[in-house]
Amino acid sequence: MSRAVLSLGSNLGDRLSYLRLAVDGLRDVLVSVSGVYETKPWGVTDQPDFLNAVCVVDDPSRDHRDWLRTAQDLERRAERVRETRWGPRTLDVDVVTVDDVRSDDPDLLLPHPGTADRATVLIPWLEIDPDAEVPGRGRAADLLAALPRSDHDDVHHRPDLTL
Repeated sequence: MSRAVLSLGSNLGDRLSYLRLAVDGLRDVLVSVSGVYETKPWGVTDQPDFLNAVCVVDDPSRDHRDWLRTAQDLERRAERVRETRWGPRTLDVDVVTVDDVRSDDPDLLLPHPGTADRATVLIPWLEIDPDAEVPGRGRAADLLAALPRSDHDDVHHRPDLTL
């Protein structure tokens, strides 16, 4: 079994359509998808706000490298251009976790670096998996509780937007 958590984000163009493109591309392996959240940019802050969501996917025939290739393929379909690290993008698909796999490979760090410190990932993930764990870091709920309140406040559920 290969169960993965993927984080989706978009802050260029029709943001919701790009998230839907990703979810539609995962439909055959999709276990669950969170609601849509609007968040402030992280890293490079001089850019539009993001729409974010988290998906849990499962496919026994895929390993962690296959999930990375799937994520990159979805980004290509959205015509993502990589110009600035943490810069604006049509679609960002991050492999957050794959089972309990840990990887120090620079091409695929697992769990995804920063996951434990990002309310933008933890909040939507906990919506669909209240028992979520970040391998080697602990329960996602405990990690979220340890973050400053301002981090929580920057993540806004958008019930008017659906995937």
